Amino acid sequence: MKFKSIINLIVISVTIGLIGCNSKVKEDTNTAPPMEEKDEYVKLISKEEERKVEVWFGEELFTAYIYPLEMEKPVLYPINAAGNIAITRGFPLDPRAGERVDHPHHVGNWFNYGDVNGLDFWNNSYDIPEEKKDEYGKIKHTSIVSSSNGERGELEIKADWLGPKGDIILKEETKFLFSENGNSRIIDRITTLTAQEQTVNFKDNKEGAFAIRMARELELPTDEELILTDAKGNPTEVAKMDNTGVTGDYLNSNGTTGGDVWAKRANWCKLFGQKDGKTINVVIMDHPNNPGYPTYWHSRKYGLFSANPFGQEIFSKGKEVLNFKLEAGEKTTFKYRIIINTDNELGKEVIDKVSSDFASVQ
Repeated sequence: MKFKSIINLIVISVTIGLIGCNSKVKEDTNTAPPMEEKDEYVKLISKEEERKVEVWFGEELFTAYIYPLEMEKPVLYPINAAGNIAITRGFPLDPRAGERVDHPHHVGNWFNYGDVNGLDFWNNSYDIPEEKKDEYGKIKHTSIVSSSNGERGELEIKADWLGPKGDIILKEETKFLFSENGNSRIIDRITTLTAQEQTVNFKDNKEGAFAIRMARELELPTDEELILTDAKGNPTEVAKMDNTGVTGDYLNSNGTTGGDVWAKRANWCKLFGQKDGKTINVVIMDHPNNPGYPTYWHSRKYGLFSANPFGQEIFSKGKEVLNFKLEAGEKTTFKYRIIINTDNELGKEVIDKVSSDFASVQ
């Protein structure tokens, strides 16, 4: 992967200007770094003892790359829109009054999958009994390769996808690019996975892959009380809750709205709603070089917002099958973009233009 060529991804974000642990992480106890000149507006601060790298936009914490020992994967958490408005759910790291407490493996923004050589990386968390851990995989952060500050911030990391006995199934190299344009904050993630000593099979499964668990206010209002099962048949109850202040809705690139975006293919999907008196638009964009493009969306009313390129057999009800695999030594790369916009109405035509530009970058 030639990461230098990927830096051009951020240039595209100019279009958006047209529309305007212990390792436990606390969202409101961070101290802002000293103000810098404009060329140091985006600043990354490594806190090794706390096992995180904070990303600051001026005096506001945007997000942090965290890799606590007690978690089964590294994630970006929290993620804040401009004005310190948290768009991610607090639970399980920082529970807030009135939010859901289901699915403790849904933390911030992450990338993993529910069936990698038969191991479930997606559902692994502290909630899995020790006697069942041999059915699950984990992603272990191994190093910070580089970081840089400026008008945009860059963070490059390495991680290992491990089996229950510590065997390395995949090696991961990920670069995050953080930028801001007007009322839009942008995260580009470029992840390369390399199979190690054996073939790696990603069996079609609904549990994946590039996801955000959203704040309660950005969920979709629903009176449903659900019991959802994972691929192993394990049930999770999603309780009926008071919908006061719950304002979210979905829109995808094909014009589909609401809960109907689930199990549909689309180039991009937007979740939008009101929080703290602001209009919040959150867009996830797929890239045409990604396997399974255009991705299916595993996006739920209760706040799971996820792109899953692997689950084709499940989402198509058997009409399509992918069963993606990497032979030993083979690699694949995924590119995703997240846009977090406040105040402006991020319409379909504008998102289509940004998505088209993003797709043109190789």
